[in-house]
Amino acid sequence: MIAIIDYGMGNLRSVSKAFEAVGHQAMVTCDAATIQNASHVVLPGVGAFGDCMANLQQYGLVEPIKTAIQSGKPFLGICLGFQLLFTESEEFGKHEGLGIFPGKVRAFSKGPALKVPHMGWNQVNIQSHCPVFQGIADGSHCYFVHSFFVDPRDKHITATTTTYGIPFTSSIWKDNVVACQFHPEKSQMVGLQLIKNFGAWK
Repeated sequence: MIAIIDYGMGNLRSVSKAFEAVGHQAMVTCDAATIQNASHVVLPGVGAFGDCMANLQQYGLVEPIKTAIQSGKPFLGICLGFQLLFTESEEFGKHEGLGIFPGKVRAFSKGPALKVPHMGWNQVNIQSHCPVFQGIADGSHCYFVHSFFVDPRDKHITATTTTYGIPFTSSIWKDNVVACQFHPEKSQMVGLQLIKNFGAWK
């Protein structure tokens, strides 16, 4: 069973429906024991970084997330759930993240030719042979909605890059953790393929 973490923010139902659409059983939960017993864990997210971290702490979910990652079970971060895995964010001040990976969440620089937030379809350029990208062509389009991007200290964990004014890390992969800035649940067949692959990943 796949646990989709509910901390009071995020498009939980659309993520759950995407897993159901590809034949994987998923449960939206904030229960630590359910997360511990799940075969796979998903951390989605929509909203402000600081508010999301506060909710994770309030719901008592920081340690269950870290324990799930340390256990070696497949873990997927989506959008803000991707950003939260890093050391800190500069969104509305400085906020400490989960610190799973060293790196900062930085703002796009606004300009006449660059609208912020980055919203809509954009290409993902595959940089590594991540298992969840199996069957997905290099340069496929995925759906993005974000004003901040992840700048990982270790560039070797970058699984895909995307260009929006600058090239940025649009997904990462290390060991049992994969996370993406784009929304696979909103990325039609490409996104559903990623979700299907993740649910089958062991």
